[in-house]
Amino acid sequence: MFVVIINFPPIKAGKDAEFKEWFAWSNKEFAKHKGFIKRRLLKPLKEGNYAAVVEHDSRETFMAMHTSPIHDEAGKRVAPLFDGRPTPQFYEVIVG
Repeated sequence: MFVVIINFPPIKAGKDAEFKEWFAWSNKEFAKHKGFIKRRLLKPLKEGNYAAVVEHDSRETFMAMHTSPIHDEAGKRVAPLFDGRPTPQFYEVIVG
């Protein structure tokens, strides 16, 4: 299994609800891709920024989704809501 943890930048003031709507919309779109397992939005318990956990069958299925037109569209829709850029970290599950 391939996992990506995405650390989102701060969400611009007044855009929190719109960001959550975007995340729900993009989940539905990304779920249509072969190899997609799950994508969850995480909120910090105290101060900080949102993060996401993305699970795919493999790096190859993730990259097929990541380089798709819908991924480009999702990026264009969410960029105006951010104060910065997301930072992904890539992992392969080795025990679990």
